[in-house]
Amino acid sequence: MFIELMPLIQRRAITITVAALPEGRIRVNVVPTALTEDGKVNDKIGYSNKDKIAAIPESAIHALTTPLSLTGTPVEIDAELAQQLKAFVDSHLALQQSVDGAKQQIAEAVKAIEERDKARPKSKTAQPKADEKKSDANGEGPKPTTDNLSLFDPTAATT
Repeated sequence: MFIELMPLIQRRAITITVAALPEGRIRVNVVPTALTEDGKVNDKIGYSNKDKIAAIPESAIHALTTPLSLTGTPVEIDAELAQQLKAFVDSHLALQQSVDGAKQQIAEAVKAIEERDKARPKSKTAQPKADEKKSDANGEGPKPTTDNLSLFDPTAATT
């Protein structure tokens, strides 16, 4: 029994309960305990990236603590327990690997977004247009030209 459970209990603690039922039957429950890190798996996404990165569904996280419950006669439980525990542990480990893989992908995506955001210029500064004249050596700005003066401009000089 514990040989089959060893891969699971290396990762998280389990609780095993055995209860007597009417008519000589028993119920065996194997319950994986929740880990603190289970609830923090989506925290790396953060508020600013929630629309860019998909979170791991709560149902997948909750499935990591889904119990195995077997009910039967002691003879039936003895005959099936090792096989049922192996199947339970295998499915649990596959789910854990999927969650760990998704957690790794989330971390990589967050890192890529942060690097991309660092590479972007923070603000665009106004660049002078190519046709704008630069100031002269005295620090004065461009001199106005008289080519486009209006005939009706009272401030225009007359010749």
